[in-house]
Amino acid sequence: MASEDGMAAWGANALQEGVRRREVFAWAMYDFANSGYTTVVLTAVFNAYFVGVVAADPSSGTLIWTLCLALSSVLVMLTMPLVGAYADLRAAKKRLLAFTTVACVAATASLALTGPGTLAWAVVAVVLSNAFYAYGESLIAAFLPELARPEAMGRVSGWGWSFGYLGGMLSLGASLACVLWAQARGVPATEFVPVTMLITAGVYAGASLVTFAMLRERAQPQPGAEAAGHAAAWRRLVGTWRHARRYRDFVWLLTCTGCYQAGIAVVIALAAVYAEQVLGFRQHETMALVFLVNIASAVGAFAFGHFQDRAGHKLALALTLAGWITMTLMAAAATSAPLFWAAAVVAGLCMGSSQSAGRAMVGLLAPPQHAAEFYGLWTFAVRLAAIVGPVTYGLIAWGTGGHHRLAILATGAFFVVGLVLLLPVNVARGRAAAAA
Repeated sequence: MASEDGMAAWGANALQEGVRRREVFAWAMYDFANSGYTTVVLTAVFNAYFVGVVAADPSSGTLIWTLCLALSSVLVMLTMPLVGAYADLRAAKKRLLAFTTVACVAATASLALTGPGTLAWAVVAVVLSNAFYAYGESLIAAFLPELARPEAMGRVSGWGWSFGYLGGMLSLGASLACVLWAQARGVPATEFVPVTMLITAGVYAGASLVTFAMLRERAQPQPGAEAAGHAAAWRRLVGTWRHARRYRDFVWLLTCTGCYQAGIAVVIALAAVYAEQVLGFRQHETMALVFLVNIASAVGAFAFGHFQDRAGHKLALALTLAGWITMTLMAAAATSAPLFWAAAVVAGLCMGSSQSAGRAMVGLLAPPQHAAEFYGLWTFAVRLAAIVGPVTYGLIAWGTGGHHRLAILATGAFFVVGLVLLLPVNVARGRAAAAA
């Protein structure tokens, strides 16, 4: 398999003892599988369709869309750390991943039933699909420390993210072909957007089968886990919070993550809305824009993964946050398509690198027996950010009568604060605490 052979140059030195390259390929295939959800549903197609067709009013529709994402994030915040603790105790990451994958695929496919007059159905389907997507994202990330050596965590994480963006491009490319064919024949969005939801769900389901066929669950149930019941997961989680001072660098990373991910959440959830409402992009132009972002993201994740391991995780993340600040200034200043396209390229490079860098740093700072739990806490921070970022944007757009430029400019503040909160993080000290 060509993709497996491409990892041969670093595989022997990057992977934990006993891990085969095919397993890393299978792990990365889950990124490939689920990236279509964020690309097509949250970024390029369904968000704008929800605002303009399902909700029928751009101002209130933008706010309702952001509130849907916020509600799904609240559900994840309340449950994912506990799910992570349970997964560690029972060695149940793969079983839980299978359940959340089936649920997300089903909820995504149900979006095909939405249209004018189906706002309630659309809200439920968006909330459930986004929540189950987040569960899966956290659970698959918790496999990373089992697969990669600490000195290669950035590389392996970056390879997975870059491969994931290829999956996003597959779903988006097939959806774009569907849209162009339909628009050329005068077919309304109410007929071709549902097809793109089925395409996305199909790619997610099909590609994830590779993951479940070849990825091993290396963790073992911890002593007494079966007899302890679900209450043990609560006790474990409470114990981690009580000893949070031991993991102060991880706590600083979580606060930093909560800030910069709020800005990223805005780009994921509202870039298409911004392009269409401010610059007048049509559906196919928006999808082409997101396609370009995915290409840049794949390059950014792969290149920065190698850079991160060599230059240092903190420096790599800091550089991507500086890039995000630049991107928001470019997007706010754009009055024509060329500058906005340039901003999209910068966003893509930063998207892949920052997402990969954050996931790798969590793997370094997580104690080996608490990997899923710490990734659950990381997901808590990411989901909190997914509430704060888009809702802030939605409130600004609503309160100013649709002033999207001001809203995107305010988004830059999240990256500035995130950069400041990154300064106290000491990766070496955090790794020592995790090992102890």
